[in-house]
Amino acid sequence: MKNSGLNDSPESLSEFEQAGDEQPMSLITEFWLFIREEKKWWLTPIVLVLLLAGVAIFLTSTGAAPFIYTLF
Repeated sequence: MKNSGLNDSPESLSEFEQAGDEQPMSLITEFWLFIREEKKWWLTPIVLVLLLAGVAIFLTSTGAAPFIYTLF
């Protein structure tokens, strides 16, 4: 909660308050930063396989199902 009597210039805000004023990151951006900063590169193939499986499941429930079945 900000006090109306205090100077609210960016220099007077704490690091916590400045972080609260920033726009939230998207899920993809936050995940990319997590992988890059924490060196969790082994998660990349797992996530890609899960995404491809999700896309395949989605496409089989749509009108594209007959076309996908011919691929396998």
